[in-house]
Amino acid sequence: MSSISDKINAKKAAIYIRVSTRYQIDKDSLLVQRRELSLYAEMMLGISDYVIFEDPGYSAKNTDRPDYQRMMDRLRTGEFTHLLVWKIDRISRNLLDFASMYNELKDLGVAFVSKNEQFDTSNAVGEAMLKIILVFAELERQMTSERVTAVMLSRANSGKWNGGRVPYGYDYDKQTKTFSLNAKENEIVNLIYNKYEQYQSIIHICRYLNDKGIRTRADREWTTTVVHKILSNVFYTGDYIYNVRNSNKKGKKRDEAEWVKIENHHVPSISRERFDRIQFILKRNKRGGVPKGEIYVRKNIHLFQGLLRCALCGSNMSATLDRRRANGWRPSIYACSTRLHNTSLCKNKYVSDVTLGPFVINYIANIIRAKGNISKSTSLDVLERKLLRGDAFQSIAHIEQSGLEELRDILLNEASDMEYKPPLTDSTLNMPSEREILEDHRRKKEIALTRLKTIYLYSEEETSEKDFIIEREKIVHEITEIEARLAELQKKEYDDPISNEVFIQKASYFIMVRNLLDDRYIDYEKYIRKIDPIIPRNFLTTIIQKIEIDGGRVVSITFKNNITHRFIYH
Repeated sequence: MSSISDKINAKKAAIYIRVSTRYQIDKDSLLVQRRELSLYAEMMLGISDYVIFEDPGYSAKNTDRPDYQRMMDRLRTGEFTHLLVWKIDRISRNLLDFASMYNELKDLGVAFVSKNEQFDTSNAVGEAMLKIILVFAELERQMTSERVTAVMLSRANSGKWNGGRVPYGYDYDKQTKTFSLNAKENEIVNLIYNKYEQYQSIIHICRYLNDKGIRTRADREWTTTVVHKILSNVFYTGDYIYNVRNSNKKGKKRDEAEWVKIENHHVPSISRERFDRIQFILKRNKRGGVPKGEIYVRKNIHLFQGLLRCALCGSNMSATLDRRRANGWRPSIYACSTRLHNTSLCKNKYVSDVTLGPFVINYIANIIRAKGNISKSTSLDVLERKLLRGDAFQSIAHIEQSGLEELRDILLNEASDMEYKPPLTDSTLNMPSEREILEDHRRKKEIALTRLKTIYLYSEEETSEKDFIIEREKIVHEITEIEARLAELQKKEYDDPISNEVFIQKASYFIMVRNLLDDRYIDYEKYIRKIDPIIPRNFLTTIIQKIEIDGGRVVSITFKNNITHRFIYH
């Protein structure tokens, strides 16, 4: 008797045959397919265990065929390793249906074989043939999309609504296909317009609405994105505009000549004059304004964006530009994203590059300087004084001792060569990664587990419960080990830790090549205005994991080597 492992690894084929007309049935076409495919399975694929599914007299225009559906249900249980057909069109003449079926087979680990076209997706040539077919499937999808687009444009030109989310402040009657004002929501829309004209601040409007307990239609708090959409949507003037953005180009606006615009399409919520006035204010208040004839492109680089955390509520801190200084410098400011939308949930203050820049850059410079001036006899007090040298640290009383101890050990134990050299290109770059290999192994084990259950429940050759449980536990254990390793890789990728030596080398390389160690104290504003800000931005994200802010001050820095320095203020 073969072992249960042999049963799991054994090949089994589903043979599918079909003819469309009664004439073909009478001419024994089914019999020919049945005989030839059975021989092909045995002689060419080495598979003697197979089940034949047949749909006589059914068209291939869709997959609504009884035996085809029964076959797919059994394929999904993991019972079969191969699907064998006479020709591709026996499965379907609809490329979309075929592409969908093939993708499902691939996920199930089932090889697709066509006798007449002579390809087998268990090998590279067969896989390539299928990819060619899928290219034509994509072509058909695109042609269908174009036909749908043409219909939608025709509907829009005649003033018909093409669906989608009904703008806030309106109701849509599906029977009469008309829009009407929602009295309660329209009151909020006009409140938003009033507040923006008064305060010219979207953030102020969000705070006001959220503090008043006013919720969106989805019963959520208001965000700057939602408010901006209401302020900039021409629908509120009574006009209907369609085909504005190109869905194939990440929402980029089309040429205005391609827009479909129907004026006086529905009852307006605000006047066109007021809407135009609001658009002028919105454009004027954009960062830097919008030059005439140019599309606004965000060019600001916020050095600490993504690194800052609110020490009070744990939220990320959002970046924006502060006012321009007299000398032309315009630093970034960062505020708790929770507080931006609801001041009652967090009271943390904003922090500026004016504070962050000198603190962080000089602190890292002090670490590098300390590297060359420390020995085993250096006390933690002396190391602390070295790290807090400079005007940026006058208000700090101490650094928590644990962080100092870890840093001293690193500075004493790491290699003396401080130059950072980028690693050489890995010649095995094109080889599959460990994650890819593990995910493939997991998929195969999951397929094996599915087949094991099918064999135990439905196999003609009885399998004992004991053998089933032993084999199941073995496979489950292997899957568990794979998932544990995948979790480790995910955590490693998320944390992106670097060794202590690489941390010191990278930090030293950046600062030394910029000649920042020539002065005892770095003038951050002068330094940052002379170089491309992407350089310090990349540097900071390379060595820093997060910076916690409380009351507009840095309270801790966690580096990528997992050391955290916490600062105690006077």
